[in-house]
Amino acid sequence: KKAAKTKAISNTKLKFECAFAQDFYHISFPIQVTQFQNHSTSVSQKAEAFWNYKTRILIDQLCNALQLGMGSAVETLCGQAYGANKFDMLGIYMQRSTVLLMATGIPLAVLYAFSRPILILLGESPEIASAAAIFVYGLIPQIFAYASNFPIQKFMQAQSIMAPSAYISTATLAVHLVLSYLVVYKFGLGLLGASLMLSVSWWIIVIGQFIYIVTSSRCRLTWTGFSVQAFSGLPEFFKLSLASAIMLCLETWYFQILVLIAGLLKDPEMALASLSVCMTISGWVFMISVGFNAAASVRVSNELGAGNPKSAAFSVVVVTVLSFILAAIISIVILFFRDYISYIYTGGDDVAAAVSKLTPLLALTLILNGIQPVLSGVAVGCGWQAFVAYVNVGCYYVVGIPLGCLLGFYFDLGAAGIWSGMIGGTFMQTVILVWVTVRTDWNKEVAEARKRLNKWEGNKMPLLAGAFEL
Repeated sequence: KKAAKTKAISNTKLKFECAFAQDFYHISFPIQVTQFQNHSTSVSQKAEAFWNYKTRILIDQLCNALQLGMGSAVETLCGQAYGANKFDMLGIYMQRSTVLLMATGIPLAVLYAFSRPILILLGESPEIASAAAIFVYGLIPQIFAYASNFPIQKFMQAQSIMAPSAYISTATLAVHLVLSYLVVYKFGLGLLGASLMLSVSWWIIVIGQFIYIVTSSRCRLTWTGFSVQAFSGLPEFFKLSLASAIMLCLETWYFQILVLIAGLLKDPEMALASLSVCMTISGWVFMISVGFNAAASVRVSNELGAGNPKSAAFSVVVVTVLSFILAAIISIVILFFRDYISYIYTGGDDVAAAVSKLTPLLALTLILNGIQPVLSGVAVGCGWQAFVAYVNVGCYYVVGIPLGCLLGFYFDLGAAGIWSGMIGGTFMQTVILVWVTVRTDWNKEVAEARKRLNKWEGNKMPLLAGAFEL
């Protein structure tokens, strides 16, 4: 009887674990599809705009990372509020975040408007700076599309509503490709037309998602109309958003700086060519990690808000193991095809040989990216953004970059040395996050979540309550 009871318990645990894994798949896969579609749209446009790394870091990464980072504050609050059944607060948090991101978009728009003199000041040639500036001018509307899109996505993700965003992004990509071809090649609007179509595509995504929110029965409890409460408590909300932005910006810019530093090597053309191929592959695979990042954040924040510390802890284990296994499989495949993967992007044999030498570092990066983003998602779900920002500063910019420069220039290891040092920073950060997560008192995190929600709830004053509810 005892053996039968033990077997029954084991079977029950296995079913429970499989159910959790399936749940994470349903959350992460649509997000991965959405990220692939959005990444495809952006990559197709960047190629048309002399989109070198100086322009990309200054313009694209600054705006994207800053606004996405600030949007992750609402990810913490919406996820925990949904788990605590405080459904009406989700809409208020979304609106409050949108107000802040729209305000943040104003100085970013000014930066975009002066992109040409800024790029020239950074050493870009006037011809390339002018071409890039024309493209950037058309991206100004995209800034405010980002400001609306990120809070909307976090609002939907907190409720595990993932598929609509994937469908909308897929349909938008198809429309985007057709319109871009017509505007650029048929109507002859060139770079400005290409960037304007990118802005239009992002606004299509925003409008499509908002229509879904106000018409879907799945959001009837969480969207109750516009509220003046969105304008209250903005200074405190800004502090939380700023910590989130710093955390994400430091992560996003880290490996972009790798390419900039590589441009200072003795043979910069070969170093940049090989690193660009590896970074492109890493960027595509990273979209998978983004899905698991969101899944971890959603599940952990929901469970903490619901007061389920054991489920929150178990969620961390399941999603980390799933992400790690997938990253390891992809790394093995890339190592197996190390001599051929560069031909996807270029036909040069010299570049193929350089990429082959860097492939072990690429594989190690992918494995770390199978763990680190998941733990960052756990941090967002728990509201640890400020702590992770300090960890990122120390590991990335105090350890990783100096170590990379030391290996790359002083020991003359070239691109491999720079990358190795920066991997050291990522490994150090991952170890710290693993250590902190393992030692986490999840009962204490539940109490912190309740305290946070009580602080941010306040009085709710509807402005147009139910005006958009069908």
